[in-house]
Amino acid sequence: MVKSGMGDRDWRPFIYGGLASCVAEFDPCLVKHSHNGIVAHICMRIWPAVLRQATYGTIKFGTYYSLKKIIVEHNKGQENVSVNILCAVIAGSVSSAIANPTDVLKVRMQVQGTTGNVGLVDCFKDVYTHEGISGLWRGVSPTAQRAAVIAAVELPVYDFCKNYLLNVLGDNASNHFVSSLFASLGSAIASTPIDVVRTRLMNQRRLKNAGVTLPHHIYKGTLDCFVRTFRNEGFWAFYKGFIPTLFRMGPWNIIFFVTYEQLKMFY
Repeated sequence: MVKSGMGDRDWRPFIYGGLASCVAEFDPCLVKHSHNGIVAHICMRIWPAVLRQATYGTIKFGTYYSLKKIIVEHNKGQENVSVNILCAVIAGSVSSAIANPTDVLKVRMQVQGTTGNVGLVDCFKDVYTHEGISGLWRGVSPTAQRAAVIAAVELPVYDFCKNYLLNVLGDNASNHFVSSLFASLGSAIASTPIDVVRTRLMNQRRLKNAGVTLPHHIYKGTLDCFVRTFRNEGFWAFYKGFIPTLFRMGPWNIIFFVTYEQLKMFY
């Protein structure tokens, strides 16, 4: 068993982060789509998501723990929450921006898959042919912003809880389980308002593109949507869908962090 910190070997966070992300992605996908009872349909939905997590998870966790190691060594072993948040924001936004093409392909394949089987290569060719290379980075700005917010809460919360519980539970699966629960709760609290606004803006664009008459309170942008939602519906409107988000993030984070910590024990 390796007793050292996560970043002592630079390659471990990248490899283990990618592997654990893929493992965590399988379970929610299988639960979500297994009711269809068609193996091919399930696999079609899973593999684009796994591809996205293999890219995003590898870069995100590798960058986070590598940056943390460099800064902590520079500070003579002193670690604090602000440093962790900074590293998480950089890791979340950079990894999301780099992995955005896989996110675009995942969404397109899942949408097009409702009318027929669409392969990854065919989907890529379709996007490239009709939208060019820039089509693969469509929506990169809001996606990177959301990833930065989630990472800024999820990773520092997990590290803080894990370190805090070391004297009580030790460095074992029970500690990792409890810490991942708190990380999931923090992520859901931070991301739900962003998802509410993003969904409203996306639905608004869909209506506009469909030629539907838009209401007088059409949102001009992200900030305008935040302000108008708060004025018209109050604070709790930002937490519509909080419970489903928590139940989605909870199992994912538990599986990820427990798997990640177990992988660390091999080498």
